[in-house]
Amino acid sequence: MLVGLVGKPSAGKSTFFRAATLAEVEIANYPFTTIKPNSGVGYVKIDCIDKFFNKQCNPRTGFCISHKRFVPIQLIDVAGLVPGAHAGRGRGNQFLDDLRQANVLIHVIDVSGSINENGEPVETGSYDPAKDVCFLEFEIDMWYYDILSKGWEKFARTTMQEKQQINKALAKQLSGFGVTEDMVGSAVKKTKVKEDFMRWDQEDLKILATELRKRTKPMIIAANKIDIPGAKENYDRLVKLFPDYKFVPCSAESEIALREAARKEIISYAAGEKDFTILKEDALNEQQKKALKFVKENVLDAYGSTGIQDVLDYAVFKLLGYVTVFPGGVNKLEDQYGNVLPDCFLMPPGSTALDFAFKLHSDFGNNFVKAIDVKTKKIIGREYVLSMGDVVEIVSRK
Repeated sequence: MLVGLVGKPSAGKSTFFRAATLAEVEIANYPFTTIKPNSGVGYVKIDCIDKFFNKQCNPRTGFCISHKRFVPIQLIDVAGLVPGAHAGRGRGNQFLDDLRQANVLIHVIDVSGSINENGEPVETGSYDPAKDVCFLEFEIDMWYYDILSKGWEKFARTTMQEKQQINKALAKQLSGFGVTEDMVGSAVKKTKVKEDFMRWDQEDLKILATELRKRTKPMIIAANKIDIPGAKENYDRLVKLFPDYKFVPCSAESEIALREAARKEIISYAAGEKDFTILKEDALNEQQKKALKFVKENVLDAYGSTGIQDVLDYAVFKLLGYVTVFPGGVNKLEDQYGNVLPDCFLMPPGSTALDFAFKLHSDFGNNFVKAIDVKTKKIIGREYVLSMGDVVEIVSRK
């Protein structure tokens, strides 16, 4: 799974990326600081199933704090996009191509209104972030449309002459975006484009492109810099102005400060929490104490978290509908090294016990006999649809 960070230059994408990954990236308040995409590992947060078994897990990847499991995901931070990106402005075509494999997008906006549409600093509050919400989605939709419409008449004639189904032909053409035959069929029905694809005009293609983009690149909006004066008023206005969008108030800089302090064991803090505990007050100077007080009062107390973890969790579990599944045995939760529940896998919605067997190893899938729900100790069939927090033992022929 790949989560893509998008937005205009200087909106805070790279700061968000660092807050989520603690990777060292260049951060500056001028356009196009990022040219080549940054790639790193972030984490989604779940209630660990180890508590159900009254044990402490030992993750092979990720980590667990107070029975909160952090499961790794891949993040990519692409260069900032500006109006006209789909037509190549600001090297937009190249930057959009970097997003091709992303399963879900996080649109980072500067909700304080302190940078214009090109990512250049302006007086705080003088720019309307509502413009960013509209322009970026338009650019990505037009990116899909440009690819779909290029040589459309020839493509449509060839499809008809070869007696191909349009669903299959379009899925093949857009396979690099994760488009499937079922997606095309469902999108055609929902958008109510003309029944005869040979009669589709540019408007039909635009409508269809937008629907396919929504299905393959769903988006959540991270309203960054929420701690700047005037940002909350903008945030409240955006929520009312765009009721069909999901906005999360964020302060990426606050998350970085908290995670860096936690890494140095100056405070006790876990991503997504609403508070922290100072462990080494003597290690803090007055400026650092004021900074932590500011974060607590203006971010954590005001919004319940810095928002970074909330955005990641919503993107993976709500927009994509993924579930977490643990491999385990009815009589043994440990691996050969004694690690308890060392693995946790993210599975797409609708995944079955057989899908999970193949995820673990092709031999398990090919030789599948049955699966066992470790929590209930009941046998489940190959068609059993996995749920969040399932612990499953796969039994296969040897």
